[in-house]
Amino acid sequence: MTSPSDYDLICIGSGPAGQRAAVQAAKIGKHVAVIEKQRCVGGVCIETGTIPSKTFREAVRSFSARPETDNGGRPRPTMAQLLQRVGSVIRREGDVVRDQLARNEVELVHGRASFVDPHAIRVESGDGVRVLKADHVLIAVGTRPAEPPGLRPDGATVILSDEVLDLEKLPRTMVVVGGGVIGIEYASMFAALGVQVTIVDKRPRPLEFVDQEIVDELIHQMRKNDVTFRGGEAVESIEISAGPPRRGVIRLESGKHIVADLVLFSVGRVGATDALDLDKVGLRPDDRGRLQVDAQFRTAVPHIFAAGDVIGYPALAATSSEQGRLAACHMFGLPAQPMGTNFPIGVYAIPEISMVGATEEELTRDRVSYETGIARFREIARGQILGDDSGMFKMIFHRPDGRLLGVHCIGTGATELIHIGQAVLALGGGLDYFLKTVFNYPTLAECYKVAAFNAANKLEFARSAAITAPS
Repeated sequence: MTSPSDYDLICIGSGPAGQRAAVQAAKIGKHVAVIEKQRCVGGVCIETGTIPSKTFREAVRSFSARPETDNGGRPRPTMAQLLQRVGSVIRREGDVVRDQLARNEVELVHGRASFVDPHAIRVESGDGVRVLKADHVLIAVGTRPAEPPGLRPDGATVILSDEVLDLEKLPRTMVVVGGGVIGIEYASMFAALGVQVTIVDKRPRPLEFVDQEIVDELIHQMRKNDVTFRGGEAVESIEISAGPPRRGVIRLESGKHIVADLVLFSVGRVGATDALDLDKVGLRPDDRGRLQVDAQFRTAVPHIFAAGDVIGYPALAATSSEQGRLAACHMFGLPAQPMGTNFPIGVYAIPEISMVGATEEELTRDRVSYETGIARFREIARGQILGDDSGMFKMIFHRPDGRLLGVHCIGTGATELIHIGQAVLALGGGLDYFLKTVFNYPTLAECYKVAAFNAANKLEFARSAAITAPS
């Protein structure tokens, strides 16, 4: 019997999860469509998130690295100068995604999607309304920034993270509400440009999932750029003064208030599921708009899957892409290994941070015996060449058998450097590998060798002390 559906699979969203699922299904001969409501193909990742923010970061680093003028300062760039490359990179990346979908004969449908019933999807666009039917559906709509309670951001004085790159001018002062990944990244970028930045967060420390020693170093380096941290402070209200000039006024529950040219509200993101009419298919997102799935990325409705940021942690572009591929494999019965647990995390602050595996705090909590090995970029020839004398690299080894348990880095190239450790961790390797392996010279990869010898020396000292200790 011929299926009445138009497609074997419809992916709602063309971000990393939707794109990868569509291509995977198309590779095995399935008829696939991708629905995208954004102007740019590639979703939030390409239009307002990962790609533009990292391109902006490189522009900031370029300007902040320029030599000082005769009066001891650096030229202050305009937002237009900083954003010169962002538009072209977005267009190129969008073209790459569009070309990949076209080469795999995936139909791209522009418009807003909503469910009519479990197999039918209504698509509304400037050209009218059409209803598409599919045997399988993947919800990969991603997330949007959470809004401050009681105030609608105006896009100029109070903004959300997706609006940062729409700013027309660089502020003199800035308050970032939220010490998560996005808040810290943008706070460090604007601070590197000479903007006076204050970070407000109700948690005592930013980036609580990152190794504490690495966070301490990040805070130290950001404070050198005059960033003020107000941890353990909850926001009572945010207002916009009448001006001129208009400014943001943040009142804290402690009674303090802060006035700034710009307020970036960055307190988490919520799943972009509110317009999908999920009630018509019997799905109910949580209070953050996220969908619950099983190990195969299947929702409570057997033929409807979900992947990417819309299902919550880890909400990374790289993991979302792999989730989309695996979802397509599961829905069409392809053999697939589950995604590895040792995926790398990158925080593109200035300086950048990356990690894979366990932190010291996690191992201490779980009572796992470990030893650390440290390498400082100032001790590495490549670090001297790059002018990075503050970078730090740390490996954590299991004391009894030397297995690698975690790798943590802050400094130039951290997000690239981490992958060596990721491979060794996944393969069950450890201290012996790094002690025997030769790395190119001069490279930052030498950090692995230096940190391994540091850990080995500590372990040998501990063994010697245990032998000579009186019984």
